[in-house]
Amino acid sequence: MASVISIVNQKGGVGKTTTTVNLSAYLGVKHKKVLLIDLDPQGNATSGVGVDKGNLENTVYDVMVNDTPISQAIVATSAKNVSICPTNINLAGAEVELVSAMSREQILKNAISEVSDKYDYIIIDCPPSLGILTINALTASDGVVVPIQGEYYALEGLTQLIDTINIVKKKLNPSLGIIGVVLTMYDNRTQLTRQVREEVEKFFGEKVFKTYIPRNVRLAEAPSHGQAISHYDPSSKGAKAYDMLAAELIKRTKKI
Repeated sequence: MASVISIVNQKGGVGKTTTTVNLSAYLGVKHKKVLLIDLDPQGNATSGVGVDKGNLENTVYDVMVNDTPISQAIVATSAKNVSICPTNINLAGAEVELVSAMSREQILKNAISEVSDKYDYIIIDCPPSLGILTINALTASDGVVVPIQGEYYALEGLTQLIDTINIVKKKLNPSLGIIGVVLTMYDNRTQLTRQVREEVEKFFGEKVFKTYIPRNVRLAEAPSHGQAISHYDPSSKGAKAYDMLAAELIKRTKKI
């Protein structure tokens, strides 16, 4: 059975999709079979692994709204051992369409159960909101990875995220917990970044991953080529960081 992990932070611009794509890629490099689920209507994870959003027969929208089996929406990616259940802008309407759906918080969980035994990890890229799509992801997940940028206001809004995780844990998914917090866009040369790390460690303690993701031009360039950093520039600082993060995640999920 796969470890199901949501990458979640309702704040945009924190490196959520970058973390989803590159963490998935390095799990694949380490011989893990990975299913990436793009639950963000922007579809950046889909294009980030080389899948054409305009040429998809089925997407996660069809899985969530039209009861299409998830196996019919999964396609291969440019990353080794990584498949994706892709998305496109149609998913933006799902929040409204699912309002009256029966057991609407469980739709993704039920869909994933059909393929869970075929993968080691299922990684879900959540939208930057705490609506029904993110609730579906949390309900389906064994745990959560929270990316936090190493900048001012890093902890802003996290109380709301923690509250949402606790509500889902209480009412829908008792086994849900935070696997780890990863600092992104990290610049160790600045005092501000070091202060942010101290604040985050004070707040989350041992949940903070030892690996942090540096600011890196090559990381920013890779999505425009439809490639994870493991393929685009494996010698870059960003690549080495995600390689280390994947190793750390594997250790933590073994404990779960």
